[in-house]
Amino acid sequence: MPSPRIVISGGGTGGHIFPAIAIADTIKEIHPDAEILFVGAKGRMEMERVPKAGYKIEGLWISGIQRKLSLKNLSFPFKLISSMMKAKGIVKKFKPDVAVGVGGYASGPLLKVASMRGVPSVIQEQNSFPGITNRWLAGNVDRICVSYSGLERWFPADKIVMTGNPVRKHVVELEGKREEAAAHFGLDPNKPTLLVVGGSLGARTINQSIQAGLAYFKDSGVQLIWQSGKAYADEAAEAVKALNADNVKTSPFIDRMDLAYALASVVVSRAGAMSVSELCLTGKPSILVPSPNVAEDHQTKNAQALVKENAAVLVRDSEAREKLYEAIRSLMDNEAKRNELSENVKKLAHPDASKKIATEILNLIPSK
Repeated sequence: MPSPRIVISGGGTGGHIFPAIAIADTIKEIHPDAEILFVGAKGRMEMERVPKAGYKIEGLWISGIQRKLSLKNLSFPFKLISSMMKAKGIVKKFKPDVAVGVGGYASGPLLKVASMRGVPSVIQEQNSFPGITNRWLAGNVDRICVSYSGLERWFPADKIVMTGNPVRKHVVELEGKREEAAAHFGLDPNKPTLLVVGGSLGARTINQSIQAGLAYFKDSGVQLIWQSGKAYADEAAEAVKALNADNVKTSPFIDRMDLAYALASVVVSRAGAMSVSELCLTGKPSILVPSPNVAEDHQTKNAQALVKENAAVLVRDSEAREKLYEAIRSLMDNEAKRNELSENVKKLAHPDASKKIATEILNLIPSK
């Protein structure tokens, strides 16, 4: 096959960006000579993260529609027209063999233009409840790679391929890393450890709930690794300093998530698609606190998909301040339950997701 030319569009959050990079990396493993161009939204985190991963990116002037009445919506038609025009220029100049959308604002204009010009296209839907952009594009694309069953309600059944979500390989490779992890965080490798993550931006309710009960870690002997997010970092650091306990560590962001997972006995997390996929692949028992501030409450649906299989514990955001520590104590004190959740969540993993998606993409390239 001649060098494949692939454009990957989407972003806005780590939940869209990291799968896109994982797909690109896998394509490059299969075809080192592949030419890959990313298309994102100007001002969003993909414009920084993608170049750091070694790929070129073009930015569109695009954003979503506010669900509440807002003056910001007045600019949306102009942004859409501008983005469609720029997307036409990108497709015309780059001449992709396949266009890939991973969700997020930028994937709409790019995939729409590509499909109108006859470019084979794929969308990757991370969640159990599809986003508005992917629902809008579904009728135009050739393949829809999904991670949950039952999406025939929104997508044409003959286009759906069950692949799972692609994750960054190094994040879920934990074998033999426990001692290194303990040294990295300054903790004891032999003691039970709770990992708390609220996503790259943090999670206010989780942070406030953890802070309110920090004394638990001083009294119980359980260790804590607490990713607070940037906005809550100072408050978390002050609370940990006041606690004066060596077994509690906090930071705005964890660069080595593989080491955090390697040491964790239990994980408290939001229920974004990528977090859930990582928990499945690492086999970690978890307490999921879905964010209420996401489209169509899709994080609750992601969490319920695990709870239905007895593979996670669900604590609603509105009840976290009263019930999160109760759930933490219950799970930390019950090794049999932790083992049960771990075994069940492993059954939901898709370890070859990136390869499956890359294969679907490459199979669409017309013979030249």
